[in-house]
This record gives sequence, structure tokens and C-alpha cells, in this order.
Amino acid sequence: MPRSIWSGAISFGLVSVPVRTFSATESKELKFHFLDKHDLQPIGYDKVRRDDGKHVDDDDIVRGFEFEKGKFVPLEPEDIDRLDIELTKTIDICDFVDLDEIDPVFFRKAYYLGPQEDAEKAYRLLLRALDETGKVAIAKIVIRNKQHLAAIRASDGVLVLETMYYADEVRQPEKVDGRVQLRKPEVDMAKSLVENLSASFDPAKYTDTYRKELLKLLRAKAKGKKLPEPESAEEGEVVDLMAALRESVDKTKGSKRRSPRRKRARKAS
Repeated sequence: MPRSIWSGAISFGLVSVPVRTFSATESKELKFHFLDKHDLQPIGYDKVRRDDGKHVDDDDIVRGFEFEKGKFVPLEPEDIDRLDIELTKTIDICDFVDLDEIDPVFFRKAYYLGPQEDAEKAYRLLLRALDETGKVAIAKIVIRNKQHLAAIRASDGVLVLETMYYADEVRQPEKVDGRVQLRKPEVDMAKSLVENLSASFDPAKYTDTYRKELLKLLRAKAKGKKLPEPESAEEGEVVDLMAALRESVDKTKGSKRRSPRRKRARKAS
């Protein structure tokens, strides 16, 4: 299990669940270095050699792969052209599956796909087929010298491609201790709190408040304003879980939100 990268708590209602975070995925793509083309010595970000600190001109920098510790092989533009064109220029669909069969941990980054000139009909045909069947296409695509697994789905009248991790890039989670006993009243109360706080998903209502606060602080600092004193972390308080659940349920009863309707797979992300 990798090292924890963050620790804190999940908070809902008056209930606090202390947690630690671990990276669930790891990239296995090939990593390339910038090298001096004359003798394949690594170049730093400041465009100087790492061995002697001498500056290297842009025309003398090439990319290379470290195949052994301290030994590199350069990658030339023509080397890419030698690869199978089907691998580098084609999104190859392997299967069509239901979106709810894919664990979200596999998704990496989303891209919109648009038709090239005179390809609108074929594009619309695939879009409609995915839209009306509720299926997503599992495919492979090469982006920046890495072949990605990908999912293509219909969304609001366009095709969306989401790159994915391969199975061997997703780490297995550490199992939760199953010896902890849960009482039925605790489970029922937790489910009631979840129901009371349920709502239809509206992405527009969620904003990055941390970024706004950080920008506000930086602008104040740039103007020479006095900054607020850092808040000290309070001691963790031992809370009666059942009491916290009961009070949270009582507080949310009056403002129970509309339960979300199950959306078709093609609408989910």
C-alpha cells in the first residue's frame, strides 16, 4: 500500500468520519528525458546539462528513453512514423458496454470529439446509436506516445472520449477491518441521513471555494494588506456516533431534498 498523501475527515451533517487518502492509480506510461543529442546527457528544465551545468541550445536537445540506469536511447520524429499507422491514427473500438459497469476509478481525462469535414453523417450515426442504446464504446487511442484505454459516450449531442487506466494501473484497496460490528439502529440512522441529504445532481451549484479563498488571500498580499492569522487545528473531539447521527437526522428532516432519479447510463459521467 502506498503512503498516505492526505488525512482529514468526511463530514456530513454532524457526523465526522476520519480518513486517510492513498493514490488509487499509478501511470505506467514510458517517461522520456530531454538529452544533449551529441552524447545523450540529460538536460534539466533550465536547459543545462546535469553533469557539468553547461547550457544546451534548443537545436541540440532531443528526447530519449532511459533503458538502463544512466543509459539512454534517443527518440527521433521519424521513429514515430515507423510505428503502425493504425495504432497512432485510429481510435479502435473493442467493445460496447453499459456505463454503470465501469468503476469511476478507471477514468482519467475527458475530451470532446467533433467530426472532421464531410464526416458529419458518420459522426451523427455513431452518436445516435450510442444515445439510443445507452451503451459506451471501449476503445484504444494513442495520445502523446502512450496508448490509452478509452470510453466513448454520447452526451448532450456530442461524443465524449474519456481516457482510462488499464487494470494493472489501478491499485487494490486496503481492506476495511470487518471485525467492527455495526448495530442496525446505527445503519438505519445513517441511511436516513443520506436520504435526507439526497438531491438531483447539478454540477453548476458546486464551486471551488478553496481557489477563491486562495486568490483573495494572494490579491490581499499583493496589495500589502494585513493577512489573517492562521487558524490553529483544534483537538479531535470524541463524539458519540449514534448521538451525532440522531441529531443530524433531526436537523435535516424539515429540509429533506428531492431524491435523485436514476438517470440513463448515457447521461452519467
